[in-house]
Amino acid sequence: FAGTTSFPSFNEIFSLMPYIIPKIGALVTPHPAFVSELPLPREIRYNNPMDYFTHYRSPLGLLTLSATDTHLTGLWFDGQKHAPPAPPPDAARTVFAQTRRWLDAYFAGRVPGFTPPLLLRGTPFQQSVWKLLLAIPFGQTCTYGTLAAEIAAVIAAPRMSAQAVGGAVARNPVSIIVPCHRVVGAHGELTG
Repeated sequence: FAGTTSFPSFNEIFSLMPYIIPKIGALVTPHPAFVSELPLPREIRYNNPMDYFTHYRSPLGLLTLSATDTHLTGLWFDGQKHAPPAPPPDAARTVFAQTRRWLDAYFAGRVPGFTPPLLLRGTPFQQSVWKLLLAIPFGQTCTYGTLAAEIAAVIAAPRMSAQAVGGAVARNPVSIIVPCHRVVGAHGELTG
């Protein structure tokens, strides 16, 4: 992918998962035959009294989704670093249905055409980075350095650390929808 601004296809990314997973750290993807046998847990409530959790079975493995009554607050690969532990069962939420529609379209190779309502919890700096991630067009990539330069321009700073941007990208609470996977190193390499 080096030297290009186009994003690799889903099949290219999926074929690289055995190499990407160790770099992401602590990401656990069960064997696909086993995943299809797993019963999906009901939605579960955890930590914030307004958050509910559920699971979504994707081609990349189980995803954990969290939401308030009205906004998506998190989307993680099960076992992903910075993901919450599994909480106890609870009730269904409309925002999960919207998120499932978005994920179904995305994994079918279509541009979803909408974004579920998001509530991104983090520091003001993290939120500014996540807002820039949402602006990266479908099928394109951006470097950490480019994002750092954009933030520096917004806050009128002479420069911004690409590593600080990388830290905020790593703590993105809504994977896939807030496209942290579209951010690459200075030479187009996968990092993180």
